[in-house]
Amino acid sequence: MSYPNRSATQWRKSIRSGGQGGECVEIAGLPRVVAVRDSKDPDGPRLTFSPAAWRAFSADAKNGAFDL
Repeated sequence: MSYPNRSATQWRKSIRSGGQGGECVEIAGLPRVVAVRDSKDPDGPRLTFSPAAWRAFSADAKNGAFDL
């Protein structure tokens, strides 16, 4: 997927990441998708999800569906 004006894309981390340089992902809301990238590799690959898929994933994560 190509990103409109990649330099202007506003990426954000979870407030729970504490702003530390650890293992974080960043997300960006783009016009029709939610993009996800590794904060340690900002120029690396990105995953994209539909807004509905991102909401479903986020809800499951908040509810502990992925906890080991």
